Amino acid sequence: MTGSPFVLPPAPEKLEVTRERVRLRPFEESDLEAMAVYRGDAEVCRFLPFEPQTADDIRRRNGHLIGCTSLEGERGGVMLVIERTDDGAVIGDLVLFHLDAEAGSAEIGWVMSPAASGKGLATEAVRALVDTAFDVYGLRRLVAQIDADNERSAALAERIGMRREAHFVENEWFKGRWSDLLVYAVLDREWTAPGPSAP
Repeated sequence: MTGSPFVLPPAPEKLEVTRERVRLRPFEESDLEAMAVYRGDAEVCRFLPFEPQTADDIRRRNGHLIGCTSLEGERGGVMLVIERTDDGAVIGDLVLFHLDAEAGSAEIGWVMSPAASGKGLATEAVRALVDTAFDVYGLRRLVAQIDADNERSAALAERIGMRREAHFVENEWFKGRWSDLLVYAVLDREWTAPGPSAP
């Protein structure tokens, strides 16, 4: 069998997703300083594939995604900042990347400011990202890869209804230790079922 039944729809020209307490939009140059506040925190970066970052570090690593709304291309992806709707403060960011166009699959990830933790804002934001991936980008499968020691992120993935598909034991030397990797996933048809999309 050749080819794939999946066809990626055109990328949106503009993207803004608003929920009750959070707004998602493509990140801009003007967001770099706010992002560096939480991405510069060693504890925030403990389980992430980079060390604490300055605004210049973020620009070098992710600058090609500024304003981007397309998943396609060798370095394609969408990076969205999370704003609180009440005051416009940037409290985190989300990524949708590693597109497998033939399979209609992509990876999601998130980074949150500790100042926003414990309020359900990350859950609301990641749910909005999943909605966007399925409804706007027409994807059929999403994956999240999480360090097994990152209990908060694993709990978030499970809270929104993602399924744990794999646990790779000591699969990578990561930040001074052999780390375990958890892989979570959800299909579009599962997401439209009552559980995951409920508030």
